[in-house]
Amino acid sequence: MVEPVGNQYVVARPVYSEALFDEEHQKVHRYHKTFLDHLRVCFSCSPQKAKKITLGVFPILSWLPAYRFKEWILNDIVSGISTGLVAVLQGLAFALLANVPPGYGLYAAFFPVVMYFFFGSSRHISVGPFPVLSLMVGSAVLKIVPDDTGNSTLTNSSLTDQQRVMVAASVTMLAGIFQLLLGVLRIGFIVIYLSQSLISGFTTAAAIHVVISQLKFIFQLPVPGYNKPLGIIWTLKSIFEQITDTNIADLVTALIILVIVFVVKELNDRYKAKLPVPIPIELIVTVIAAGISYACNFKEKYGVDVVGRLDRGFQAPASPDMSTFQSCVGDSFSMAIVGFAVAFSVAKVYSIKHDYPIDANQELVAFGISNIFGGAFKGFAASTSLSRSGVQESTGGKTQIAGFLSAMIVMIVILAIGHLLEPLQKSVLAALALGNLKGMLMQFKEIGILWKKDRYDCLIWVVTFLAAVLLGLDIGLAAGVGFELLTVIFRAQFPKCTVLANIGRSDIYRNRKDYTDIFEPEGVKIFRCPSPIFFANIEFFKDKLTAAVGFNPLRVLRKRNKALRKIRKMLKKGDLQVTPKGFLCTVSGLNDSDEELDNNSIEELDKPTDTKDLPIQLDWNSDLPANITVPRIDIHSIILDFSAVSFLDVSAMRVLRETLKEFVRIYVDVYIVGAHDGLLDKLERYGFFDDEIKPSIFFLTVHDAVLFILVKKDIADSSTKFKPITEKEKKDHYIINTNGGLRSRDITVPPETKF
Repeated sequence: MVEPVGNQYVVARPVYSEALFDEEHQKVHRYHKTFLDHLRVCFSCSPQKAKKITLGVFPILSWLPAYRFKEWILNDIVSGISTGLVAVLQGLAFALLANVPPGYGLYAAFFPVVMYFFFGSSRHISVGPFPVLSLMVGSAVLKIVPDDTGNSTLTNSSLTDQQRVMVAASVTMLAGIFQLLLGVLRIGFIVIYLSQSLISGFTTAAAIHVVISQLKFIFQLPVPGYNKPLGIIWTLKSIFEQITDTNIADLVTALIILVIVFVVKELNDRYKAKLPVPIPIELIVTVIAAGISYACNFKEKYGVDVVGRLDRGFQAPASPDMSTFQSCVGDSFSMAIVGFAVAFSVAKVYSIKHDYPIDANQELVAFGISNIFGGAFKGFAASTSLSRSGVQESTGGKTQIAGFLSAMIVMIVILAIGHLLEPLQKSVLAALALGNLKGMLMQFKEIGILWKKDRYDCLIWVVTFLAAVLLGLDIGLAAGVGFELLTVIFRAQFPKCTVLANIGRSDIYRNRKDYTDIFEPEGVKIFRCPSPIFFANIEFFKDKLTAAVGFNPLRVLRKRNKALRKIRKMLKKGDLQVTPKGFLCTVSGLNDSDEELDNNSIEELDKPTDTKDLPIQLDWNSDLPANITVPRIDIHSIILDFSAVSFLDVSAMRVLRETLKEFVRIYVDVYIVGAHDGLLDKLERYGFFDDEIKPSIFFLTVHDAVLFILVKKDIADSSTKFKPITEKEKKDHYIINTNGGLRSRDITVPPETKF
């Protein structure tokens, strides 16, 4: 019964153990499905299931029939055109990161978008090249086809470009295969192992790599690629060694473009509420730069490096290079995970904002098919660009029809007007690539925020960033994930175990170190472990429990058994007599050593103490015969709060069982409270219970166990210590006299305390 009394509540109920509560409230023993049951469900077939699978594999069938043509089509057209123009420029720019000719960036901005239109579950993200992913592709390309700065004839350069295109396409296809397999196997949950801190640190490091990789285009220097640990340092060394050979025209052009792009993007962010659409500054500066370069003949006058010939139309699909598959398995898997993680995190933001569901596994399938298809047509890996997706959503895009229309804009450029971009300087594309990094570089501010919020997350950010910068993106990502998992293991292996006390003389128990108004039942220790208990931390748990109670139960048990041997030997020799006041030793000293008493095996010392054959009942805390000492124990009960223990493995159950037996054998009762559903069943299957450890030690709450202990120890039987309230109080409350029952940290306790 629960009765509200103002802002308080009064509860009247029995003291419940787990067994009593289940019996009284008729707990239902549910049938838990086995692995075979799940297999039957998985392979069963019905019209409803077939329809669900079809709509899951082809999400377009769920939203296209419900498309509001009159309301949405104009928004999607405007959004598609705006996004398509940005996609063209980013495709050309990000191709430089992938170390392939710029024209192949257009393929990466077209084919994946078309495939995602049919298979993707997000309605707002813009699929295509992403700088971090493009840089990872470029690293894999340089590993297979390194720069050859010694012999750079036109023929050799063309052959190198073709080899790099095939490597990029093969790596992309392999990444797509990994994504498709993960999606089919329903392993979309793998993204949860990439925390926000890890992704932030990794993408920031990738932004640093992007900046360094584009310097050679801004300065127009023949810098070789260093795809190895500390490669970024070697790249900077090579740049500074050749800094005097900088092409001033390229440098000035890039700096002007960077300033203009940063200023206009800042204006777009500041006045985005007033602007109907963001100012397409990338398109504007590209058109102007290409026109000026063509009109002034920059290539001939100043020797600038331009985009060059762009093939009109699409190239025939090509099969992947199997030797590349073997050499770039790790790179492809890293690209598959990073590309999916970035895309899914962006898609999730928009799905929450616009209230529609997305499926992680279907997103893996969609990106897998997109990358396989794009790689077959000589594109490189695709994910989603934050800036491009922002354009698609902010310009009014409602569905992936906007994405499909953006692909049509890219197709028009590929088929008809791509040649107009041939005079464009590569330094302009490099500046545009750097102009899209502002958001990623601003993530440095997260270090201070994370340090204040959670230092473990801050360390994950810093370690991932440094590893990715110094060791490379692939090794850095692996190192970041490894360190992240290590922090989880560390926190689980060394949990902050605490001793609880009663707070405010109520049914609330908290860490005794955090409060001054605390009360602890005499002879009772309440121990809390806020973590799963398993093979890696069970010994730590046992050590902390031993430290909390102040003695080692096994050591006490062995001391007591040794003392019993001495007592029996002395009684047998007549050196010890029993009197009404206790034992009387008739000799001044004993010559028996511990070695003489340890002739039997150590297992006998670990058995329960047996005092039935003694003529007197032993009190281990009272005076014992001379030369016989055992540790004094002032605790009669221990309560283990398992409310935060989500699971125990076999190793933990074994050690826990042994520990509980050690306490029980020295007459210290142990109770477990707050155990989750199913733990009792698991312990029974393990064979945890016997004559010494019984299911009755489990209670619902700490307060239930405390009240049970008080009644059991006769603290609550006396009317002076435990009596009903009769004046101005409800009859379902009790008063517990804290003298001898509960003690205060300040020692001075009131004569009666409400409990």
